[in-house]
Amino acid sequence: QVHLAESGGGSVQAGGSLRLSCAVSGDAYGSYCMGWFRQAPGKEREGVAAVSSDGSTTYADSVKGRFTISQDNTKKTLYLQMNGLKPEDTAMYYCAMNFWERGFIVFVAECLKPNFLDAWGQGTLVTVSS
Repeated sequence: QVHLAESGGGSVQAGGSLRLSCAVSGDAYGSYCMGWFRQAPGKEREGVAAVSSDGSTTYADSVKGRFTISQDNTKKTLYLQMNGLKPEDTAMYYCAMNFWERGFIVFVAECLKPNFLDAWGQGTLVTVSS
């Protein structure tokens, strides 16, 4: 069983930066997807950025050029560096993952779909003021 714990959220002014972290504990092996998602009040959860086990990354159009997803496998931690934050980035941010047997081919574009991931953290709140 995998446990995910996000941290790093906070309140910033527009144009500012934050780095979110997601610590992974438990048994996770083989091919995998890991991603960052967000949900604003009254809106559906949406994929922000994701990485697959072959190192491929993908981003939502709304964050391309501003957000960067990365992972430190030795620390079992996923990161989301967010620069140039906008008020519309305000949301609860979640990390999520799913994994399969080694050799399973994962298409990273699928990793931005919430229903493709089955382990979720509790979320960390990001608030961007204008």
